[in-house]
Amino acid sequence: MSVDEKTVRRIAHLARIAVADEDVAPLQGELNAILAFVEQLGAVDVAGVEPMTSVTPMRMKKREDVVNDGGRASDIVANAPETEDNYFLVPKVVE
Repeated sequence: MSVDEKTVRRIAHLARIAVADEDVAPLQGELNAILAFVEQLGAVDVAGVEPMTSVTPMRMKKREDVVNDGGRASDIVANAPETEDNYFLVPKVVE
């Protein structure tokens, strides 16, 4: 894939970056180099390679996924101006 001058200006516009006319050609070359590198990465055969979470083998730390009420409702509403049964009381805003 190759980026032309029109595409460079569109990318700059979408990114809200002001690009001077003399900077379009160098930016075009840089974007084309980046895209060429990405195409090289796409050519690498990764069949049979497991995804990694790190460059060093390690197990991911996981916690048990348990649904609970948190047991901290009274702590949460402790600083509220008005509460009732561990709920915040707010003024009525809709009639």
